[in-house]
Amino acid sequence: MKESSSSEEKLSSASKAAAFIVALGEDTAAEVYKHLNDEEIEELSLEIASIDNLSQDQIKEIMDEFYELFITQKLIAEGGQTYSYNVLVSAFGKDKAKAIMERIHNSNRAFEFLKNVDYKSILTMLQNELPQTIACVLSHISSKKSAQILAEFPNDLQVEIFRRIADLDSISPEVVRSVEEIMAEKLSSDASVNVVDFGGVNYLADVMNNLDMRTEKTIMEELNETDPELVDEIQKLMFVFDDIANLDNREIQTFLRECDTKDITIALKAASPDVVKVILGNMSQRQQETVKTDMQYLHNVRMRDVEEAQRKIIAVIRKLEETGEIVMSKGGLDEIIP
Repeated sequence: MKESSSSEEKLSSASKAAAFIVALGEDTAAEVYKHLNDEEIEELSLEIASIDNLSQDQIKEIMDEFYELFITQKLIAEGGQTYSYNVLVSAFGKDKAKAIMERIHNSNRAFEFLKNVDYKSILTMLQNELPQTIACVLSHISSKKSAQILAEFPNDLQVEIFRRIADLDSISPEVVRSVEEIMAEKLSSDASVNVVDFGGVNYLADVMNNLDMRTEKTIMEELNETDPELVDEIQKLMFVFDDIANLDNREIQTFLRECDTKDITIALKAASPDVVKVILGNMSQRQQETVKTDMQYLHNVRMRDVEEAQRKIIAVIRKLEETGEIVMSKGGLDEIIP
């Protein structure tokens, strides 16, 4: 949504979205959350947590704006841009209709047309593109999809793209729009956006957590030769399988209830002694015996399968962190003080 001035203060788009969610009430807000992706939920939750008291005039202004956007989206879906604009002109006049249509135009997300495109198609689209172009695209799609695409590039190009993403804390709307238009043309799609705050070290840490361990190791080792400080920043934000030893007993028991016993058994085949100890120590005697017995008879396990099992467990832990049931820490960081 395009920012607008209220009677008391100018609110950002994110602040207005947060205020709108609060105004809906907890039950309705929970239903809305089900249709948002993880990044949107995180951003919205942070805004809601920091939102100040709003006046009745501000709340009314926000609700009116959302209502106008909703009606316009519905009109566009039913009859297209021209039909929607004509109806709005009849209802509100030319100036108001134009302002509403501009808000609709600016409320779309960059590279939204790639949301449902599989990573192989995006990879094909990015072949022969410059590292900065690839970085721009990857930083606007899901971290999981970015990791899959990144793993397909040669090692030297991986590192270069990785470094470019790290520098993408912000990027001009014009550049994003230009890249987006080129990519949309390649996929014969339409898209238009003005959202530019993507990339950065936090995003990279999320990408690394979705990469297979072999690719992760290669990138980190090569990147460490030229930019050890960046590597250190990323590692501090990442959560790896060995960091399970830093979780408390309650948190370990929480994620163990959500994991497949087979995945746990395979994952422990190449785990550190500390991790094996804390995981087995938080199982019932019967579970311990079952896992130990299965591990004894589990032979010729491919490292690829071990890594995949560990990644599944990490995914469970990250999901529980999002709900606040687990607090992930890296190497003793973020120590909880009672």
